[in-house]
Parts: sequence; structure tokens; C-alpha cells
Amino acid sequence: MVSFAPELQRARQIEQAPRALAFAQQHDFAAWQQRVAAQLQRMVGVIPVRDPLDLRIEYTVASAEYHETRFIFTAEPGADVPAHLLIPARGQPPYPVMICLQGHTSGMHISLGRAQFPGDAASIAEDRDYALQAIRQGCAALVIEQRAFGERRDCRPDCVRHVIDRPCHFTTLTALLLGRTLLGERVFDVSRAIDALAAFPDLDLQRIGCVGDSTGGTIAYFAAALDARITVTMPAAYVCAVRYALGAIDHCEDHYLPGFLNYFDIADIAGLIAPRGLVVVTGRADPSFPLAGVEEAFTTIQRIYAAAGAPDRARLVVGDGGHRFFADLAWPVFHEVAGW
Repeated sequence: MVSFAPELQRARQIEQAPRALAFAQQHDFAAWQQRVAAQLQRMVGVIPVRDPLDLRIEYTVASAEYHETRFIFTAEPGADVPAHLLIPARGQPPYPVMICLQGHTSGMHISLGRAQFPGDAASIAEDRDYALQAIRQGCAALVIEQRAFGERRDCRPDCVRHVIDRPCHFTTLTALLLGRTLLGERVFDVSRAIDALAAFPDLDLQRIGCVGDSTGGTIAYFAAALDARITVTMPAAYVCAVRYALGAIDHCEDHYLPGFLNYFDIADIAGLIAPRGLVVVTGRADPSFPLAGVEEAFTTIQRIYAAAGAPDRARLVVGDGGHRFFADLAWPVFHEVAGW
């Protein structure tokens, strides 16, 4: 019987896509990095001008574990970013900083371990309270709200929101109309958050890490690729060969870049992070980013890091579970890679 299913054609196209800038051992590594960086920068879309941050502190509070500052900065006109900075109450400054990024949860308060909505407690129980983890690891923690999530969610009325269960839908597609991508805008917000850290004197801006899972992992990965001030990054539940995940399983629109497979696969982006630290975290039973695809991607990442002269600075952590973070396994490896 003849099949007219479009997914069969798409699978062939994904398999056969040129990936013209994919890593190859014979490449001059530095020249290859430059070509990848230039192409990826074009692909993420229009990058806004870095206007003044207009940083405003809303409040400060202290607890036994940390001092917390809630502030807002302007990433670009009309795009205010709420943030929380937690600085350890113990130890000596300057402290290294972990940027903490949530995926499709109800918002950044999950990173702070503060359940506000149904389902939040389950998210926190899957080790998404990144800021509290960072404090216990001796790091400061910067929590930011990503575009289209939490306090920055789509607030249009339901009568015009026809895809209500996918909070990134409208913001992703309208970004394309403007020559942008939501992925690129979120990476820009992370970069502007790093700019904002200069306002806080107790931080070591030579030691900046980034952590997140799912969409948070996506942005942790691409932010490190596009901003070299991130010295080590720990993406969870994301890094996986396209043919196993984004090209085979339904994912939110915010993971996709137009034309991506014409030049790269996911692993190739690690070439812009190397030789800085990279800890890839995944679940053995993650249904969204299957382990076989993660292992395939990480094999390429290992070759990239070997070519960069830093074979020990990329590590893979596999937990016994699904689509989540694995704090007990990941943090010891992070410290080995980061040297903090």
C-alpha cells in the first residue's frame, strides 16, 4: 500500500540534510569554530542593541543560607526581565555564579524552591530548584524569568490563544515575523543578565556557570556557545542528535532554528563552547530526548573536545529516570570540570 504520510518524507530529509559545517577531524579547528559562530549568529536572528540596563532593585531579604536581591533589568525596550540574585551567607566573596534557567514549568520560582501552583512541588522534587542547589555548592545563584514563561507569560485572552497548552507558541512564531527567533531572544536575555552582574561586587565574573533542563537546557547550551563569559555550562534533558528527538518527537516550537540542519547537528554547537566546561545531563528513560541520541551526540562532542585539546572538560551524566535533572550525580562532575 502506498503511504502518503508526510513524516516519512521528513525523516528522509532530516537524515539526508547536508549539515555543511558539521565537525570533521581534518578541519582546522579554530577556522571551523569561526565559521560555525558566524553561521549560528545569523541563524538565531536579529540581535537587539545593548541599551542601558536600567537596573532596579525591588527588595533585599536575608536568611540563614543566603542574601536575596530581587531586581528587574531591561534587556531591550519593552523587554523587562525579573530576576533574583542569591548570595551565600557563608564563605568568602567573590563567589562564582550559576545562572539558573527553568524550562516549561510555571516559572522561575521553581529554581528558588517555592511552589506556587499545582504541579510545582513535583517539578521541585525532580531537582529543578537550581538556585538552592547552587547556594549549597558554595555558589551565588542568578535566577531569571525567560520570555514566555512565568511572570513573562503570554497574557492575551483565551479567545485569541488557540494553542493554550504551549506557552511559547505565539512568541516563537511572531519572532520569526521580525527576523528573530525566541531561542535567540532568550540567549540575549542571558547575556544581558551577565551584564547586570557587574552591579553586584561580591561576585566572581571570571567564574560564571549556567544550568537548566529541557528548554532551560537548550538555552544553557546555546548561551554558552554564544557568550564566552559562561565558563562552564550544564544543560540537562536537551543535548541529543536531531534525528532522535527534535526531528522525530513533537517538541515545543522554541527549540527550533530555521535552516539548522543545513549546517549543523546539535553536537556541533559544542564546538563553540570548547574548551570551556560542558556537563551534559540526561535521564536513561527520557522519552523526549532518547538516550541513544544523547550518546550519539556526546560521541561527537568528545571528538570536538579532543580536537580543542580539552578532552576532560566535556562529561556525560546519565541518571536513572526520565525528563529531569539529577542533582546528586551532576554536581560532583560539575565541580570536577569547573575546578571550583
